[in-house]
Formats: sequence, C-alpha cells, structure tokens
Amino acid sequence: MDETTVRVRMDVAYDGTDFSGWAAQPGRRTVQGELEAALERVLRLPRVSLTCAGRTDAGVHARGQVAQADIPVDTWEKEGERVLRRLAGVLPKDVRVNAARLAPPGFDARFSPLFRRYLYRVSDAPYGVDPLSRRDVLWHRSPLDVDRMNEAARRLLGEHDFAAFCKKREGATTIRELLRLEWTRVDGHLLHGTVQADAFCHNMVRALVGALLAVGDGRRDVDWPGGVLGVGERNSSVHVVGPHGLSLEEVRYPPDEELAERASTTRRVRELPCRGH
Repeated sequence: MDETTVRVRMDVAYDGTDFSGWAAQPGRRTVQGELEAALERVLRLPRVSLTCAGRTDAGVHARGQVAQADIPVDTWEKEGERVLRRLAGVLPKDVRVNAARLAPPGFDARFSPLFRRYLYRVSDAPYGVDPLSRRDVLWHRSPLDVDRMNEAARRLLGEHDFAAFCKKREGATTIRELLRLEWTRVDGHLLHGTVQADAFCHNMVRALVGALLAVGDGRRDVDWPGGVLGVGERNSSVHVVGPHGLSLEEVRYPPDEELAERASTTRRVRELPCRGH
C-alpha cells in the first residue's frame, strides 16, 4: 500500500459446500476467486488482490472471515459507498460481503488478529442429521460424552508444538497457542465444539475434533490426545474429520493503535521457550 491506495477491510460470510476452499486455484471455484472477480467488476478495476485472516479448506464455512484489498484512492472515493449493494447484486448466493470499510492504519487482515475462533457442529442422534442441517453438521454414529471430551481438551490448552495435529508445510512452524477448546451440548443430540487460538496450522482444528470425538465415544482414554501432542510429530491414528461441520466464526483484532505492533509481533517465527532436560 502507498499514498495512491487505501486499505479496505471486508467482513465475509460463505457456505463452503461448493467451494474448493478460500485460496484461488486455476480451474477451481474458490471464495477468493469469486470475490476478486466481483470486486473487479463493481469497481471497474483490472485487478484486485485479496488477503484473508485465515485460509479455509474446501467445504469449510465462514461467518466471520475478514479480508483486505488495497484499492486506488480515487476509485474508493467514487465507488466505496455503493460497493456493498453492488456486490450483493453480482456475487453468487453462497458468499456475501457483510461490511466494507476503510481499515485503520497498521491493519493487516492476516497478521494483526489476536485470535481466530472456529465452531464445529456434531450430531450424535441415532437417526442422523436433520436434513436442513446436513451441510454444516457432522453425524457421529455413537453417543458422545461431553464431560470426557472437555477433560481431554483441557490438557491441550496453552502454547505447544501441534505437529501431531497438523499437516506439515515446508518452512511453516506448527507452534500455536490454543486459547480455548470446549464442547457444549446445545440440545438433545447437537454438540458445539469451540476452538480458539492465535492461529492454526493446516488441518489442526479438524484433527483436534477427531481426537476428542474418539475420547467422547469411548474409543480412547481422556489422556490419549495429550499423549499424542507430547510426541511432537504427525500421528496417523488421529482422524481428521470432515470439513462441512466447521465454520470460522470470529476473527478478533486489537484496538486500532495496537494493530501495527501486533502484526509485527505475529510475523516472528514462533519458538517454544527453552526447557531444561
């Protein structure tokens, strides 16, 4: 961004069922691809490039995704007030931009967040999932014990190397701070799993959910996920659950005056504190 552009923050929601994830991919329908094409059309620009708070995988939904684009000043001054209604007219029905506004100085959609909060929905009803919820609720065939799941979850909180629950990417760290991991039974058969961290590595949420479901139905002991975590490498016994039960619900940012400092801090390579042997 320079003096000829302004940074615009967009709050985005989408049904991930028919998308190949957030990130643009040649020949595939993606959230980023649809949004960039729509913005180019309504702003009459040859190219718009989006950066998001967290890249979601194929089939994962979002209610609280945040994205940014650097737009020419004169274009935004001319079109900014009309952009929401114009986007609503050209975007497909499974993706919406709920807000678009100038971002404060120092804002970085990817590096400024304090945390991301995901929600995973599971039903253990013996008859399966309500047909009207089939796109965003996973059916688990066995009854689940929420107390056991939460006992196991508490042992995973804090800053750890989550390599056991991540798909390793070259040059990327798997050290994360897990701030919240808890389950609640919303009604007789519907469970909500809330997973909150400063950031997530690839497949981390779905792997954590898979491990806790194994505890909840009695296939594993409550100390098993913590034991897997301690090994520090990918464990093939951890099942990565399907994407359709997962939704990015919230991305929380610090006060405006702390945005730039937070982004700078986040960019550092994460390293666990040295520990004695």
